[in-house]
Amino acid sequence: MSKFMGAFAVQAGEGAKYTTPTSGSVIVKADTGQTNGSLTVLELLIPPNDGPPAHTHLREDEVWYVVDGKFRFKAGDAMLRASTGGLVFGPRGVPHAFQNVGDEVGRLLVITTPSGLERFFEQSDELSRPVDPEELAAIGRATWIEFSGPPLAISNPL
Repeated sequence: MSKFMGAFAVQAGEGAKYTTPTSGSVIVKADTGQTNGSLTVLELLIPPNDGPPAHTHLREDEVWYVVDGKFRFKAGDAMLRASTGGLVFGPRGVPHAFQNVGDEVGRLLVITTPSGLERFFEQSDELSRPVDPEELAAIGRATWIEFSGPPLAISNPL
């Protein structure tokens, strides 16, 4: 974690890089220390048809901005779609999942408030592959995330 230092800039390709529990990757663009706890900013690179299992953030609101690609998002009972330039909001406490429904690697800019989501990726990057669901659930609980179901590709196939 970085020490809060005020204004900062992060260039393309910069930031701590981790493998996601699925088959994508994440770059931490702004973390708890850099933002004095106000928000976390992540860049997710997600292969076609990939996305996380259904889960709920108990303390963070989440915004997904589609930098590149086509995605679908399930938040509560709503199924939403957004493509390049689109944005989706997921409030804390609402179960959600998303999936890259395009043919190329998709990119999402994810902003959560308050900060802290980077800790989940720091810890899950240490897991052996394939990921043990119980180990993932334990990391989730430690970082205020509850896993509640499979990825959209399984729960709501196209």
